Amino acid sequence: MGEGLSMKSIAAIDTDFGKPLKVDEVEIPDPQPDQVVVKLFSSGVCHSQLHQMHNAEAKRPMVLGHEGIGIVSRTGKAVTHVKEGDKAIVTWVPRHAIKGRPAPRVSGVTYQEAPVNGLVYTWGNDVLTWEQLVVKMPDDSPNDVTSIIGCAVLTGAGAVLHTAQVRPEDKVAIVGVGGVGICAVQMAAILQAYPIIAVDLDDSKLEFAKKMGATHTVNAKQVDPVKAVTEISGGGVDYAFDAIGLRITNEQILPMTRGGGPGAENHGGMAVLIGMPGKEMTIDPGHFMFHQRRYRGSLGATYPEQDFPMYLRWYQEGKLKLDEIVTRRYKLEDINQACDDLQKGRITGRAIIEY
Repeated sequence: MGEGLSMKSIAAIDTDFGKPLKVDEVEIPDPQPDQVVVKLFSSGVCHSQLHQMHNAEAKRPMVLGHEGIGIVSRTGKAVTHVKEGDKAIVTWVPRHAIKGRPAPRVSGVTYQEAPVNGLVYTWGNDVLTWEQLVVKMPDDSPNDVTSIIGCAVLTGAGAVLHTAQVRPEDKVAIVGVGGVGICAVQMAAILQAYPIIAVDLDDSKLEFAKKMGATHTVNAKQVDPVKAVTEISGGGVDYAFDAIGLRITNEQILPMTRGGGPGAENHGGMAVLIGMPGKEMTIDPGHFMFHQRRYRGSLGATYPEQDFPMYLRWYQEGKLKLDEIVTRRYKLEDINQACDDLQKGRITGRAIIEY
């Protein structure tokens, strides 16, 4: 492919709100100086994409997906950290730290001559994106399960490792043990937290969480999860993570944490919101004032260039169980079935698309 020439590729495109995704041809232009084209091997299927698809106000046509692994096939003139032929993860968190949110930008990819919306996508054979979202990986990185490092692992594991900075023997609860939540469980186990309490509505997911490092489980359909977590932990956990984002779980994680009291260092526990939330929640302000509890968000809390190779090494050492976390595999033409399965809770762990 000569310079200045565009290429055609296949991707999943959201063209109309409430209608199935179209798997169709898109046009990828020559990369701009700070862009990279990656030919993908696989991509994860994340709940974040369901949120995008269910947003009537999202600009369409829209491309989706934000965790994948592949081979760099083209680079812009200013790109130096990867070259053609390198294996790389495509992610949504910039590899260099930034302040604030990235500026909105379209990649230049078009569908039926209309610009597609989305700075990054991985539900397609080839992706053109900003070089900051492409992280070089060792050549021996697997072509399938490592794709989920680009979101599920960095989000769930990163919240435990970097946002909460969990240490051995810290008491932890993870509410929602899907793809992101199970990665949080895995990281809590690697860091030797105890107890690690998995909370969900699905017994099969809770059993899976026990295999992945949870020491205790709570089915929130059967018992009050706040009371159960408080009892198991002997007064509340040090850190409670919401990996779902529903209002009820938003509101449950803070009272799950231990209380503090008066004094400069007499802090209570920390609640960490990972899942994409709605617009409102109601929390008793006494949790903050009387108990010095803390509530914060975690949005892809990772250092991609530093952490991705570390996660890969942990996988190779058997600590991070990516093979077990990936429980379903689809082809791109089955993307609508994958989304439906995810929406209806049929996927334990994380699903991937293989190209």
